[in-house]
Amino acid sequence: MPSGILVSEEVYLHTAYDPDCEFEDGVLAERDGGTWEHGKLHAALGAYFFQRRKVWNLHVLMSVRVRARAGKYMIPDLCVVGGPQPAGRFLQTPPLIWMEILDPEDRPLRVNRRIQAVLDSGTPYVWVIDPVTLESDLHTAEKHTQLEDGVLRIPGTEIVVPLHGIFED
Repeated sequence: MPSGILVSEEVYLHTAYDPDCEFEDGVLAERDGGTWEHGKLHAALGAYFFQRRKVWNLHVLMSVRVRARAGKYMIPDLCVVGGPQPAGRFLQTPPLIWMEILDPEDRPLRVNRRIQAVLDSGTPYVWVIDPVTLESDLHTAEKHTQLEDGVLRIPGTEIVVPLHGIFED
């Protein structure tokens, strides 16, 4: 599916694209394809959160459409929703955690714009991870923190994710 194709929001929401596309104000946008490292980390994080979903009272979703605002749908690599299972085919409310696994094609300016758009949508935590080095940053509306010890901790929850041990489970 080439980027830049114009469609209505209604058509977008009722069409399956392969690979799936994001949508902004009538325009489809392709997502970057993943690498081996990206896919491996994607699967490992999904499994890690899924194994703990009941204890942490959450749902982990992979590559699901999320309504960022009227006329804009974005697709995280993974996201975490707290509480009861969301209704509907797509997320209509911001997730608790939005995870972006970097690709070699990602550029800092584009990544920073994406992070800001996600935060502006109401998502409180955006976790950005380099799948090769496992360096990661946690972004909130108030600050950006490099996770020096490689462990994601979400305040007020039991969520603790030791990134460097993620492949051991």
